[in-house]
Amino acid sequence: MATYIVGDIQGCFDPFMALLAKIKFNPDRDRLWSVGDLVNRGPENIETLRWFYAHRDNVKMVLGNHDLHLLAVACGARKPTRKDNLDDVLVAPDRDQLIEWLHFQPLAHHENGVTLVHAGIPPMWTVKDTLDRAWEVENALQGARCQEFLREMYGNDPYVWEDSLSGMDRLRVITNYLTRMRYCTRKGKLDLVSKGPKPIPDALIGKKVAPWFSHKKRLTRGETIAFGHWASLEGMTDDPQVIALDTGCVWGGSLSAYELETGQRVACDCKGITNSAAS
Repeated sequence: MATYIVGDIQGCFDPFMALLAKIKFNPDRDRLWSVGDLVNRGPENIETLRWFYAHRDNVKMVLGNHDLHLLAVACGARKPTRKDNLDDVLVAPDRDQLIEWLHFQPLAHHENGVTLVHAGIPPMWTVKDTLDRAWEVENALQGARCQEFLREMYGNDPYVWEDSLSGMDRLRVITNYLTRMRYCTRKGKLDLVSKGPKPIPDALIGKKVAPWFSHKKRLTRGETIAFGHWASLEGMTDDPQVIALDTGCVWGGSLSAYELETGQRVACDCKGITNSAAS
């Protein structure tokens, strides 16, 4: 039995199938973990969701920012943007079943010494902090005030965690850390503007930012963490225990998988694969 962690698929179903063939994934024997962003921007979102739902007993995933956005659009809390490519899900006859399943997926998962998140963990949180605070958002997603949460989760404020935060401010900053973060200060103040391999100068005036995983005194140093979200890293970090898996499939890069038992990476070139929905 092997456990594979796959990067951001974002509706690129044909490359995903090619990657599974390349690693010889056997759903009767192997397990697949996903760092989230199953949907959006790629052409075959519904096929991707259906595959994960059909194999849900062998799959672990965490929600990414695009998955949360789909939930918001599906319940009417947010209008689609011109960049969205979610219509195949929204008009599907089985959309309600798939959306309900997505609602019950976590924002963080920890198993066998590995923590799975979409974007990252801020320097001042432990793994336990991360799981506890992820649960707060999961509880909102699965509760009676779900639509209110999905409507109010958008935005950048507050930029930094404080234990005293409450209500939507608290849930929003947790969501931003786990699904949108790339750069932050050592105390966790977010730079949500910079997206490249280097931060934009003075994105936070007077504050020194670095990739969340590069802070020397982060409380998760020594932990194994797998994440996606950051395609411009091209799968590279400065810590071998921090595994970056978004290698930009939807942008013409590659789709990557990491085998937990061996540490081996396998990638499928997305440029050479024609997606049937795009042709």
